[in-house]
Amino acid sequence: MRVKRIFTGYKLEFPDPLGEKLRRRAKKFFDIDTGRIWVVKAYYVAKDIPDNLLLEMAENLFLDPVSGIFTVDAPPDIYPFHWAVEVTLKPGVTDNEGKVARESISFYLGEEFKGKENVFSSFHYLIEKNIPRLQVETISKELLANTLIQHYEILDRVRYLDPERNFFVPFVRGIENPTVQEIDLNVPDEELLRISEERILALNLEEMHAIRDYLKRPEVLEERKKVGLSDRITDVELEAIAQTWSEHCKHKIFNAVIEYEENGKKEIIEGLFPSFIKRATEELKKPFCLSVFKDNAGVIKINENWSLAFKVETHNAPSALDPYGGALTGILGVNRDPFGTGKGAKLIFNTDVFCFADPFYKGELPPRVLHPRRIFEGVREGVEHGGNKMGIPTVNGSIVFDESFLGRPLVYCGTGGIMPARICGEESHKKGARPGDYAVMVGGRVGKDGIHGATFSSRELDEHSPISAVQIGDPITQKKMFDFLLLARDRCLYNSITDNGAGGLSSSIGEMARESGGCEIYLDKVPLKYEGLSPWEILLSESQERMTVAVPPEKLQEFMELSKRMDVESTVVGRFTDSGKFHVFYKERTVAYLDMGFFHEGLPRMRLKAKWIPRKEKDVLPDPPKDYGAFIKKILGRLNVCSKELVVRQYDHEVQGGSVLKPLMGVWNDGPSDAAVLKPFPDSWEGIVVSHGICPKFSRFDTYHMAQLAFDEAVRNNVSAGGDIDHMAALDNFSWCDPIKSEKNPDGDFKLAQLVRACKAIYNSSKAYGVPFISGKDSMKNDYVHGNIKISILPTLLISVVSKTPDVRKSISMDLKGRGEWIYIVGLPTRDEMAGSEYFEELGIRDGKVPKVDFRVVEAYRKLRDAIYRGLVTSAHDVSDGGLATALSEMAFSGGIGMEVDLGELPYHGVKREDFALFSESPGRIVVSVKKGKEREFEEALGEFAKRIGETVGRSVLVIRGFSGKVIVEEDLKALKKSWRDTLKGL
Repeated sequence: MRVKRIFTGYKLEFPDPLGEKLRRRAKKFFDIDTGRIWVVKAYYVAKDIPDNLLLEMAENLFLDPVSGIFTVDAPPDIYPFHWAVEVTLKPGVTDNEGKVARESISFYLGEEFKGKENVFSSFHYLIEKNIPRLQVETISKELLANTLIQHYEILDRVRYLDPERNFFVPFVRGIENPTVQEIDLNVPDEELLRISEERILALNLEEMHAIRDYLKRPEVLEERKKVGLSDRITDVELEAIAQTWSEHCKHKIFNAVIEYEENGKKEIIEGLFPSFIKRATEELKKPFCLSVFKDNAGVIKINENWSLAFKVETHNAPSALDPYGGALTGILGVNRDPFGTGKGAKLIFNTDVFCFADPFYKGELPPRVLHPRRIFEGVREGVEHGGNKMGIPTVNGSIVFDESFLGRPLVYCGTGGIMPARICGEESHKKGARPGDYAVMVGGRVGKDGIHGATFSSRELDEHSPISAVQIGDPITQKKMFDFLLLARDRCLYNSITDNGAGGLSSSIGEMARESGGCEIYLDKVPLKYEGLSPWEILLSESQERMTVAVPPEKLQEFMELSKRMDVESTVVGRFTDSGKFHVFYKERTVAYLDMGFFHEGLPRMRLKAKWIPRKEKDVLPDPPKDYGAFIKKILGRLNVCSKELVVRQYDHEVQGGSVLKPLMGVWNDGPSDAAVLKPFPDSWEGIVVSHGICPKFSRFDTYHMAQLAFDEAVRNNVSAGGDIDHMAALDNFSWCDPIKSEKNPDGDFKLAQLVRACKAIYNSSKAYGVPFISGKDSMKNDYVHGNIKISILPTLLISVVSKTPDVRKSISMDLKGRGEWIYIVGLPTRDEMAGSEYFEELGIRDGKVPKVDFRVVEAYRKLRDAIYRGLVTSAHDVSDGGLATALSEMAFSGGIGMEVDLGELPYHGVKREDFALFSESPGRIVVSVKKGKEREFEEALGEFAKRIGETVGRSVLVIRGFSGKVIVEEDLKALKKSWRDTLKGL
């Protein structure tokens, strides 16, 4: 079978947008003048098609007749280039362009691709100038290809146009006759650890012993003998257990017994999750919590007719290897969580939070670490392509920068969905597979991509990290699947649903089998992307865009007919039973036979030690700035304060037409919103408010206060937009460095103590604020290790919050609305707590007093909520990164309205300094403007929690008077805004 090629590109007289983008980046970042760059797309068609039909098909399917050209077999030679760089995905990596091309060709020809017939896509970058080859290498590695997942080749013009040359085609060469291995675990401990390491099982010695000892039980051996298995474990069983017992799936550290020591006192903690997170929710007993900690997402009641499911996930490790694929898979993966919750939710919003190193980083990079700028752009683009193409608005998020994220970025993706309170006569948040139900896999096919994803994410990133863990999602396939399954849901065609996330079919069917009491899986029935996968790979592959549903026998025909009509592939791959067994077949042979109890509950519980060493606080009193106005501009331009419009603009936040408060607000729609407000119900003004808090910089001092500050920030942002603190729920997402002490991790007991303190902090916060946790996730081992190099992230906690608002028309944005309105500071006093502040970071100071939360602020939040609902407030903005000076600046230039503020009126405690008053990041503070004529009513409503500090004025300036009454700041709003907007323009 001869592989034929179709090439498409722009006509010479048309600009090439991607080529121009690459040209600018090559010049800006590497000072390489490439001249023009033309991008040619190539499609390699491995199918016997007559030449005349191929030409006809290429013109009709692939050509833009206005701006494009195409050629068949020979690449186009109309471009005056010197160098060509061909970039092709490596074998087995998901090729979405190739997949769509194959579907289009199949439809055009009226026949399916069979066997090894396929279509592969490739990008060819044609460089105009005859620059040195070394420069072409630099561009190729830094801008054009990720060598982990892509093959690239540099060719001069003559070689590129040579019709006789061989070209790279990424055929997958799998195993011709896949077999099942049997592994002897009756070996010395060193051999057990070697097996775990070489197979990337991420199992410790105690866990390997538990598996070995299980296989020694007489009753187990007798049952195994009956189904044709020996006392040796199969690779299918061992791999399935490893993913089920992985840190990613079982949260071993959060459920470990911990001996915690602080100031010489010891206590035993019976699991961080049950002792603090779950316990807080149980003690609060909020009636709107419908389903918590037991499904793919948490579910709360919005009203009598509707419920909301919300989940946030991390995709840190894959995003470090392939930023685009990792982030794309992250957003599509978390889409499947609320969709697979209960009977299934209609998805209405996405959120994203990223933690990167400095994108302008100029130092030498450690081996296998991508430049932060490249990670930034790849992650941004991945989330963009996932969210936008799925038709889900991205409504809330943020970006945090710190040097600790150089080795591994943090990529948080969240999704919320709504479901009718009752579906098919049952409560929608409940589900359950029943014995006799068919296990039907719906959506994409299975390949090698995503194998070992669960166990890989349970390890640190090092030079041995597997390529197979990288996945690339396909939003089009997923969107079609979701549309089909929502219709099937409403027709009552299935009893249960879940996603094929970590661990693939092993996880999805294995988890659903707990509902029925057992399962059978037929691996040879699973549709594959290509031949040659081992049985264990078929079972564990995390290839994307797949769900598993439990279909009753009497509904199977209708389900399959609907699936075919909607062009979604569905396959019966097993059955649910009440056998008590996880039973897997391959070509009618048993390849796995495990007790459900052991499979899910046989994991030995970890026992860990943690020791907290407190830090001594001290006052730090630097010289104050000579020019406060100039310094405010510096703070506004800092990476953690500056405008993120560059990213936000590329996400669709208007699709579905439900966004009320958007990520960018104000007169010019470029002011930074504190929270998103959505109106998801066409027949009601009730809305949903979404916000978050994240501040890892305070972990340098004390993770207890870091965690409480993140919690307060999330709630504060929500209340600022009009969220109801009494109908509010939270999600926790921990990203931590390795907290287990070992020879290569000698301070693990301290890192675990940091985790303990963070959990204690959010338990106290949850109880004090009355905000329960409904879901969460932890990502441990966020370390980069290579030889003697180790980079650990700052311990990071993301708190995401969702609440109800009774009327979206009363929502409040952060921009000033009118002149002559009074400005108030709401909440608690500003304090001289400067550690971790952007002010001290700008001065290079990493010391001082850490900001601390005072729970009295909860009453202030309730009073402000009531004032907003009464229509007394015209704008509200929380005080966080950059302090009061930043909040005032953002409110003023977003509304285009000037402001005069007097620090002498500011409630303040501590060393009385104007720089501290301007830049302190004390929590619990919100700046508001009050409607004319409503000032007295507002003051009566807020009482001691509100103090007037200024008013809006006619001039387009920010004026701030110091404690003495003297003007210390008088800055034009346009100049302030320019400082805030310019930082990331260089990207």
